[in-house]
Amino acid sequence: MLSRLSAVTFDARDAVRLARFWAGMLGREIVDDAGGLLLPGGDTQVGLRFVASDSEKTGLDRLHLHLTSASPADQQQVVATALGLGASHHDVGQRPEEGHIVLADPEGNEFCVIEPGNAFLAGCGFLGELACDGTRDVGLFWSEALDWPLVWDQNQETAIQSPYGGTKVAWGGPPVAPKEGRNRQRFDLAPAGGDQQAAVDRLVSLGATRLEVGDDGTVMLADPDGNEFCVRGN
Repeated sequence: MLSRLSAVTFDARDAVRLARFWAGMLGREIVDDAGGLLLPGGDTQVGLRFVASDSEKTGLDRLHLHLTSASPADQQQVVATALGLGASHHDVGQRPEEGHIVLADPEGNEFCVIEPGNAFLAGCGFLGELACDGTRDVGLFWSEALDWPLVWDQNQETAIQSPYGGTKVAWGGPPVAPKEGRNRQRFDLAPAGGDQQAAVDRLVSLGATRLEVGDDGTVMLADPDGNEFCVRGN
């Protein structure tokens, strides 16, 4: 049973504020969903979900978003929009000659506004990439789990993309920073045919580890790098 990536869930101290920020950035509506606030995606753009949590951010997140731009003026406009909505400039050691601009959303989650002309993200849409820390093995796992083809596999770096195109999911290869507690961002999956147990069994056969079952029946697993993710029921 295949699984569909329905959203990336963000833990947030103020889920309403964070959802409003990203709704303003992405031009999406906010929908109440699964105990949180969802910005629905589609076949080519990944959805984002925000849930209330008292978890604290420690160090850099294992996942961050890359937004694309069409021209230098457009890149500056995206940055100005983000700052106006409550983002801030953020230093993660980027060099002056690098073309992307690193920001943090109102809860400190890093994201980048990518320079125009970036060939890797050409045609991927505004939410161009989920950039993740991770090994090659985890990229291969997620390619099988979602049935998304590998579109990059070089020097231990991998990337996958929906067969319909759009947002890429990429893993930067080693070294991978040590994991500190539960990730504050995680993938939410939905069984493509509605059979949650069959989907979970398939994911375990591919290398996932069962962690727990929530009160709402959601099954929490971990991928081969230990990143938590959820498989929701009907």
